[in-house]
Amino acid sequence: MSGTAFVYDEEMTRYKLLWTDPACEIEVPERLTVSYEAVKSAGLEQRCEALSVRQATEEEILLVHSKEYLEAVKQTPYLSLEDLMTFTQQYGDVYFHPNIYHCAKLAIGATLQLVDSVMTGKVRNGMALVRPPGHHSQRSEASGFCVFNNVAIAAHYAKKHYNLNRVLIVDWDIHHGQGVQYSFEEDPSVLYFSWHRYEHQRFWPNLAESDYDSVGKGKGAGFNINVPWNKIGMTNSDYLSVFFHVLLPVAYEFDPELVLVCAGFDSGIGDPEGRMCATPEIFGHLTHLLMSLANGRLCFVLEGGYNLTSLAQSVCQTLQTLLGDPTSLLTGIGSPCHSALDSVHNVRAVHQKYWGCFKHTAESIVSDPSTKRCRVEDGEKKEEDKTEEKTEDMKWPEPLPRPAHPVHTVVVITTELHGSLPEGCQHLGEIAQTYIEEAEKLRKEHFEDMTHEKSLECLQSVVSVLGKIKNKEVRNGLVMVSDVCVSVSCAVPHALKSFCDRVLVVFVGDDVTVDISSGRVLLVQFCSKEPEGVTSHYHVPVCLRKGVHCRASVMQAVLGLLLPLAYEFNPGLVLEVLADSAVLEVSVWVQISSLLQGLAQGRTLTLLQQGCDRDMVRATCASLSGSPAPSLSPLGLPLAEDVEAIESQRLRLQGRWGLLLNTISGSRTESQDG
Repeated sequence: MSGTAFVYDEEMTRYKLLWTDPACEIEVPERLTVSYEAVKSAGLEQRCEALSVRQATEEEILLVHSKEYLEAVKQTPYLSLEDLMTFTQQYGDVYFHPNIYHCAKLAIGATLQLVDSVMTGKVRNGMALVRPPGHHSQRSEASGFCVFNNVAIAAHYAKKHYNLNRVLIVDWDIHHGQGVQYSFEEDPSVLYFSWHRYEHQRFWPNLAESDYDSVGKGKGAGFNINVPWNKIGMTNSDYLSVFFHVLLPVAYEFDPELVLVCAGFDSGIGDPEGRMCATPEIFGHLTHLLMSLANGRLCFVLEGGYNLTSLAQSVCQTLQTLLGDPTSLLTGIGSPCHSALDSVHNVRAVHQKYWGCFKHTAESIVSDPSTKRCRVEDGEKKEEDKTEEKTEDMKWPEPLPRPAHPVHTVVVITTELHGSLPEGCQHLGEIAQTYIEEAEKLRKEHFEDMTHEKSLECLQSVVSVLGKIKNKEVRNGLVMVSDVCVSVSCAVPHALKSFCDRVLVVFVGDDVTVDISSGRVLLVQFCSKEPEGVTSHYHVPVCLRKGVHCRASVMQAVLGLLLPLAYEFNPGLVLEVLADSAVLEVSVWVQISSLLQGLAQGRTLTLLQQGCDRDMVRATCASLSGSPAPSLSPLGLPLAEDVEAIESQRLRLQGRWGLLLNTISGSRTESQDG
């Protein structure tokens, strides 16, 4: 299973608003044409598997919508302009056109074609550029530019045709997808996550059930997660905070078999609806973070997005990540704003009784004052007006190119493993004299008494792989070494001196010596015994009591500690080191490796201790070369003592690393409002 599907049909641009309606004038055919042209001009379309578009059947539409509503919409091609206007007026913020029924059937059909291609293994993932959007449409009601609910129908379709038991829907559109929520609020087989502008119910669709305390009903309680944005201007840091502290912990525990994304890009910078400050690059990173779920089976379906520049850039960023291109560098990541923390805190609190990942944490009390406060009309309105002016005039740099490397992964492994390399991996081959000389300088500087031939060869291999990463000949590499500690001690200073400002070291094992005094090296250590006297904010020991026996505990540490630290640190190289393969299961190590590849534009060097398990080596090579990480099901619950150890580290470090914050009580500036 590999490859990325792309679905687009010009026919879906052939409807538009035929009368004056300020609420609907932003929904234009150019939303699709500009996005498609950007994809085409970036050379992305030709790299994708093109899927034909079909019309949805009535049976498929009726998976979500009522017969009466379908029959009413079927009549719209035959209505006069005056009758179309009258028909439209019974619904909210939507318009009809003689061709919209046809286009709406194509939008569903395109979405289902994508689901079929992913579920049958024809492709790994894909994106459907469709119009009209769908996530607001309800059983018997058009709403918010949406006629039929494309993604809700796709979820029902996938469950029915592929016998799926767990489907995750991620809705990052800036508006709440109330239609999707209503479709599944009593269904525990579909986990629906939405973040959206809410502003204490003052933003459309102005529903009480869009708030954090709408968690689902009956058997579906806990399977509806709403993260309300109660102010505008949210940034990349706010979006990452919600992924790390809300969505991803629950998603890993839920263990979806398919991920559907309501890909609304009105949550991006410059959008007149969203008025947020998250840059197009963030969508590439959010996509990467989802790609380790469901064995990589992801379907992205376009929803909103009304700034044509931001929309087109965000679509391309998302599609490039699906294609496996290295992610862009993200700078300026830090503390989420107080309002975002407020929402994160409350979501975790209300879902504490439903999800094991929140079970032993401290957010049991919902914080009412901020989320339910009354509006102070004068001061807040003036501030809002100022922000609106800024949003309209907002400029941002065009995302930088994300070229693929000539070789994805280069490896140095033992002879008996040579026949098991996955596609995308190459052997290092003969080492250039330049790298041999550089290795000799390192030996003299750090390990003058090193004379063993095997140790010298390992050092030369490490230097050679780092050189190829520096020169952009390869994206990442793996070296099996005779002594990981010696290799780390040489690799870190060499990388810092030759091509990067900061190195993230993720070390699995108990004994490691890394110089972290400069603040240019961050060491996160998964160990079985607690190191003594650790006080530095640049050394993070994660000592879990049962180690290999509790995957849930390890993943809690990865999502709640490692990733927030790593994204804020923003390394130029990730050094993954497996000194003790008994500490982590293969599947957990591969998940960590896959998630970390979103950092440093994919520049990763992995060091494995010689004698490492054959399956571990093969799985690591596969992960580095872009294969999806295997499922961790059943993840189970994290151990209470492990959660306590993780929380202890998080509390120790959050004063320095703001992205670790997940509760308002931990905020360094309680009065902070942005």
